[in-house]
Order: sequence, then C-alpha cells, then structure tokens
Amino acid sequence: MQIKLIAIGKTDNKSLISLIEDYTKRLGFYIKFEFEIIPDIKKVKHLSEAQQKEKEGELILAKTQNSDVLVLLDENGKQLNSVEFSNYLQKHMNSGIKTLIFVIGGPYGFSNAVYSRANGKLGLSKMTFSHQMVRLFFIEQLYRGFTILRNEPYHHR
Repeated sequence: MQIKLIAIGKTDNKSLISLIEDYTKRLGFYIKFEFEIIPDIKKVKHLSEAQQKEKEGELILAKTQNSDVLVLLDENGKQLNSVEFSNYLQKHMNSGIKTLIFVIGGPYGFSNAVYSRANGKLGLSKMTFSHQMVRLFFIEQLYRGFTILRNEPYHHR
C-alpha cells in the first residue's frame, strides 16, 4: 500500500519544512509515502469562499483515482489516539487497497464534491491548528503509527 498526503498551499517556514522532510524520510523505512502540495489558487480576492472551495476541490479530486481510499483531515472527523490510529492504518493495509490518500484542505475546508467522494474523515484535535502545522503533526502521527505497529520504542504507553 502507498500513503499519500495532499495539502493545499505551500509552507514557507523553513523549520517546519525541515521537520516535515525529516519525518517523511523516516516514514520511508515503513511504507511508500508521498507528500503532494497543490499550489494556492491565484486571484482568490475575486472568489467567494464557496468558489474557492470548489476550485480547490477540483484540484484535489484530479489527484485521485476511483480505487483510492480518500480520507479528509477535517475538524469534524473522528478523533483517534495514536494507538487507535496505528490500528486504523493496519486495517487499511490488511484490506488490500493500493493507495490511501489523506487530504488537508484549504482555509475554508472542502467542497461538497470532495465530501461526497471521501471515504472517511479524521480529526486531529478539537483545537484549531494552522494548515502548515497540521502537515507536520499528521506526518509525525503516521510515523508514530508505524513505530507502534512494529513495537519500536518511539511511542511510550
């Protein structure tokens, strides 16, 4: 199985980029992982929130295939602790799917089309985090999940 993380907009913070690259490299020891950034939409001043979500949604859906399992990182999604998340990953690996895609949306969330296509929603916290930080937190949780599955000492129970 391959895991892909799609996010809208680039990160300018060099410290975050460095940490994301570090955890992405670590993940490579466990699974094929790809982090894909969809560039910010240009000229958003002339778009409503709904129009911006629609345009971002089209770009997100263009990155998926029908056979992919699409999971949205959404504030209203199911919240799991790290051990539950590792079991969630194992369940997907056991299911025989080829690609599991997680998506971090734009500033206003997801379009109705993306919600309709999604196979599930996960929430990281009831707190609000910047979309830049969520990338790091989620990639670190993927890494943590795989260390839990391998009974490695990274996660303390």
